Amino acid sequence: MKIALGSDHGGYELKEHIKKFLEEKNIEYVDYGTYTTESVDYPDFGHKVAKAIKQGECDRGIVCCGTGIGISISVNKVPGIRCALVSDCYSAKMSREHNDANVLALGGRVVGVNLALEIVDVWLKTEFQGGRHQRRVDKIKGIEEMYSRG
Repeated sequence: MKIALGSDHGGYELKEHIKKFLEEKNIEYVDYGTYTTESVDYPDFGHKVAKAIKQGECDRGIVCCGTGIGISISVNKVPGIRCALVSDCYSAKMSREHNDANVLALGGRVVGVNLALEIVDVWLKTEFQGGRHQRRVDKIKGIEEMYSRG
């Protein structure tokens, strides 16, 4: 599994902790920035992560901004991306089992580092259940297709 990482300045420090966690678990990742705490625009980095997944360069993504809200909205604009903004382990698990979320969003100013790393661990280990949930994910895809046609 290869993870795309991205953040703005508000999520930069949390992203750095996540990188260390992934390295300890021997999980491959690509860091799409930002690379400092200097103020930047979250849509730029969210889009890089979403594009990497859409083009098959990475399997899943993790994005961070101050609250996780802005970057999750941005990432979800790309068809085929199902980004879940999560602040607890149960939601992380459900976002994978029921929604097949392929991007996890976290708020660097909202979730503490220890909890964030627990969330990442649960999210990475959890598989999509399929079954009745696949029908629902397919309906989400159908909505995307309906609006992408014009």
